[in-house]
Amino acid sequence: MSKINLDTTTVESREQRLGTVISWSGSASDLVKESRRSQKCDGNGKRCSLCDYKGPFTQGSTCSEQMVECQAGNVRGAVLIQHAPIGCATSQSVFNSIYRNGLAIRGLPVENVNIVCTNMDEGDVVFGGSAKLRGTVEDVWDHYHPKAIFIGTSCASGIIGDDVDSVASEYTKSLGIPVMPLYCEGFRSKHWSTGFDATQHGILRQIVTRDPKRKQEDLVNVINLWGSDVFSPMLKNLNLRVNYVVDMATVEELAQMSEAAATVGFCNTLGTYLGEGLEQSFGIPYLKSPQPYGIAGTDAWIRGLAELTHREKLAEEYIAREHERVKPKIAELKKKLVDVKGLVATGSAYSHGLISVLKELDIQVDGSLVFHHDPIYDSGDPQQDSLAQLVKNYGDVPNFLVSLRQPYQFYTLLKKVNPDFILIRHNGLAPTASRLGIPAAPLGDEHVAVGYEGILNLGNIVLEILKRKTFHKDVAKHTISPYSKWWLEQTDPNIMAKHPEIIWEGSQ
Repeated sequence: MSKINLDTTTVESREQRLGTVISWSGSASDLVKESRRSQKCDGNGKRCSLCDYKGPFTQGSTCSEQMVECQAGNVRGAVLIQHAPIGCATSQSVFNSIYRNGLAIRGLPVENVNIVCTNMDEGDVVFGGSAKLRGTVEDVWDHYHPKAIFIGTSCASGIIGDDVDSVASEYTKSLGIPVMPLYCEGFRSKHWSTGFDATQHGILRQIVTRDPKRKQEDLVNVINLWGSDVFSPMLKNLNLRVNYVVDMATVEELAQMSEAAATVGFCNTLGTYLGEGLEQSFGIPYLKSPQPYGIAGTDAWIRGLAELTHREKLAEEYIAREHERVKPKIAELKKKLVDVKGLVATGSAYSHGLISVLKELDIQVDGSLVFHHDPIYDSGDPQQDSLAQLVKNYGDVPNFLVSLRQPYQFYTLLKKVNPDFILIRHNGLAPTASRLGIPAAPLGDEHVAVGYEGILNLGNIVLEILKRKTFHKDVAKHTISPYSKWWLEQTDPNIMAKHPEIIWEGSQ
């Protein structure tokens, strides 16, 4: 893969770097094959791109700026300035709730997010918003005295071309702290995960310590969000300590990433840019093994980390102990989950991990909806191809839908697959399943399925959610579908993208 360029303040979008798509349908095995083909040259010096269906309308999405809010806005000791109209700040309340819950789960002091908005108005859009941005930086400094300031851009500040670079550079010098521009305009990328990369790009450029004076051979950077602390008990068996980044980390914990022995993650979608950037620019090895889900994935993840940190003997002892502990319990769960069908609707790489765990429990998974697909990750290492690892270790998923949170497509997928339950991360899709009598388990703690214990956790969650089937069947009996009879008869979620003439014919 090409080198991550930290010389510029702007991150390359996922489409540019990875060939990301947001609309596709077929089987998981076909998507693996097409993703590999897309990495090859077409003979004219260009990479073959993966097919990305363009539908006639969209029912909703999320933008990159919100991902900056939920990462840069969750760094303790820092402040995020949204250089945006006030409407972009409406999501602060949601991310404040998630942040406070995450701190409580992790046993950290509970506090509110430090996010402010420049409140750009019509005058700023016409005459420029740099003066207001300067005033906001000074107000933030006077009120918070932060150790770092992030400046997240917006569609408005991006369209008028406000010189955020110059303002950030000016105050980095005058205040003596990192003041970082994070370019995350909603129109910059068709998928919100570019916002993760924008935040991590700024941190790599201006917070991570260059040429650190010491190395911590037992410290491991764990790229995560707000989940419970499942990694400390796991890594303790290898005599390793955890440095959680980016969410809920302090500025100092982000700075010490260059002192660590290795970097790992639980989701390639979230961590690929930061992990690869730390390896390329700071020499910190990034673990490329499969994600830590199911027996096969967790074994490979533990062994890979042990190899990077020279703890192979401890790893084999830990793996043997855990196999002996969890395999009888997994066998008991399987007896209770006979003939159960599940469906996963979450972010891309995370979905691959959850399906692995469900299949480890012998739960039938015939369908999945993921919000985007990266044909390759920043390392370019085939070991990180989590979809290929899923198909290799646990078999195919015949109905695999890439859809940017489109309920009308999800409805079609659910009718086709007819699962007994669904696992979700973004709750907005749950009502669609309820209309069909299908209960949903929202995984608010994203670490719940990680590692050996995660297999048991997810099995027990499925048993609990199945108890609610009768309630959801009742909901379905008293619910009217919002879709037309014609749409309810369709079996291809992308039929309107493949045959747009259908809409024109329908209007005659």
